Amino acid sequence: MRGRPDILFPLFGDLTKLDGVGPKTAKLFAQLDIEKPRDLVFTLPQSGVDRRLRASVREAMPGEVATLEVLVGPHDPPRSVGRPYRVQVQDAETAFQLVFFHARGDYLRRILPPGERRVISGKVEFFDGMAQIVHPDHILPPDQAATIPAYEPVYPLTAGISLRTMTRAVAAALDLLPEVPEWIDAALCAREGWPDWAAALRAAHAPARGTDLAPTAPARQRLAYDELFAHQLTLALARQDARRGKGRPTEGDGRLRRKVLAALPFTPTVAQNRAMGEIADDMASERRMTRLLQGDVGAGKTLVALMALLIAVEAGGQGVMMAPTEILARQHLANLRPLAERAGVVLEILTGRDKGAERRAKLAALAAGDIQVLVGTHAVFQKDVAFADLRLAIVDEQHRFGVAQRMELSAKGRGADVLVMTATPIPRSLALAQYGDMDVSLLDEKPPGRVPVKTALISTARMDEVIAHLRRAIDEGRQAYWVCPLVEESELSDMTAAEDRFRRLRAALGEGRVGLVHGQMPPAEKDAAMARFQAGETSVLVATTVIEVGVDVPNASIMVIERAESFGLAQLHQLRGRVGRGAAASTCLLMYQPPLTEGGQRRLEILRQTEDGFRIAEEDLAMRGAGDLIGTVQSGLPRFRIADLERQAALMAVAQTDARKLLADDPTLDTPRGKAARLLLWLMEQDRAIRLIKIG
Repeated sequence: MRGRPDILFPLFGDLTKLDGVGPKTAKLFAQLDIEKPRDLVFTLPQSGVDRRLRASVREAMPGEVATLEVLVGPHDPPRSVGRPYRVQVQDAETAFQLVFFHARGDYLRRILPPGERRVISGKVEFFDGMAQIVHPDHILPPDQAATIPAYEPVYPLTAGISLRTMTRAVAAALDLLPEVPEWIDAALCAREGWPDWAAALRAAHAPARGTDLAPTAPARQRLAYDELFAHQLTLALARQDARRGKGRPTEGDGRLRRKVLAALPFTPTVAQNRAMGEIADDMASERRMTRLLQGDVGAGKTLVALMALLIAVEAGGQGVMMAPTEILARQHLANLRPLAERAGVVLEILTGRDKGAERRAKLAALAAGDIQVLVGTHAVFQKDVAFADLRLAIVDEQHRFGVAQRMELSAKGRGADVLVMTATPIPRSLALAQYGDMDVSLLDEKPPGRVPVKTALISTARMDEVIAHLRRAIDEGRQAYWVCPLVEESELSDMTAAEDRFRRLRAALGEGRVGLVHGQMPPAEKDAAMARFQAGETSVLVATTVIEVGVDVPNASIMVIERAESFGLAQLHQLRGRVGRGAAASTCLLMYQPPLTEGGQRRLEILRQTEDGFRIAEEDLAMRGAGDLIGTVQSGLPRFRIADLERQAALMAVAQTDARKLLADDPTLDTPRGKAARLLLWLMEQDRAIRLIKIG
């Protein structure tokens, strides 16, 4: 696949070649992420204004736009500086005023000559009971009225770019659209009644009514599908590329896994058994595994991960498990080691703390194959970390690592299988957008014996009651988390808020019973405070959200979240998941500051009703939108110009199936539809995909 196809050149040309766009305007367009004609045609109107002619201003509600034919009456110039210039006009039923600020009288007399008829269009306001239109958008002689669109599309704008400039530039860019072959499956197009690509773009820029702007309008659906299909095709090519890298069949004989299962005090859930089976099948195949293990808080991912690591060891190889923080890595070690010892497996940890002789000894043992399973942080990425025979790499809390890092990790072993784990339930459409190159195993049930967490809402005014309740609980030997709110920069830092709360609780509950962790502490101090809490030396841990992911203290059975309304749903769900890990009945208190906003109320209510992380994630997506939900920048989630992941979620699944099928039938994209799909990848600037096709 050589450079960009000639047919697309006009769309990737210079903006200044378009009608009405000079170098200065081009600079302003860049602020809207518009740098070439292609970006203009993909910037769709976000709303529209009905400008059909009406009989009288009486038909318009305040704030509505009205288009009216009027007889121009007397002009009333301002009598002092800063006053408005008024023009009296009369429509078929009533008189009203046009109002202008800082206007030149000679100009207004020329465009609004008294005694003549004009068509005007603008927003109607009422002042002292009198209708008025301030600075009409259009003023034309009746014979030119047809140039006002009956329904005018409204685009996103920036200072210096008027709607007129934008509309003209878009029209000029649409004139450059080439005739392209169809890349969407013909049957799908017919079934959905979608127009072809150029027709869809023209229709999307010329809505005739409000419904044409909805995500369900055929033209918009088609264009969203193009974007999602190009994205899924890129992921499918990455998946094909990863699988082309020859995997090695890794098959265990089950002896180590049987020992561990026999030692468990419970039977694995149906979901755990299913996931273990899917992973074992993947590892045994010739292809490299790239699988996502997605499970809610406390769904038992650790056991599934251990079983996968044991397959690698049974086959004579090694496994590595990587966590984003040292606290988590040490916790994985604590959870895995007793079970690994049952099976006689050598398990070690490697973090940034390992220095000098100790580190050298670990690296030598790893290279010799004496360490069978390694748990660690990013430190396992370093150049001098070499394995004797790495068969499986597991990455925990994937949303902190991008696709590039996934590839880097699996490159450590010759064709090592990769399993990615996340405890953040992600709605299906987002999971497909982020992990479309992977196969997914879902843990959607809780292991037996997990006691549901009782969730209650309580106003911050009742803080003293909460502290008294806490005192009684810790006297009975229970432990609690107290999570401080995220504070706006302007007031005081999260650190100050946490320290204030820490001092108040220490005064109320006793000196040595309260610990503190926050983001600004040195890592060693943070770990020490966590360790004291884990060991039961402190009863209450005051924390900012650093405890969100994966910290495990089975004896902690109370979670107080202060100003809960300031957190996102997914975050609240993760925090609540820190309790309810032991045998004791657990409580989560959501403290809020009244009055609650409607959204805040709804979030807290959903949390009170359900512990199902997947349902919570879907609600969160509906309430906050995709970009907010996972923080687009750090998540590797693509930014779509047209596709709307909340409202067009179903299209993503169709796009994934379609992309995978196209590549299965035509791996080199050389059939007519394959060649059209290449054109789409160029059009959507999917450079990664284009490189993968070139390599292939």
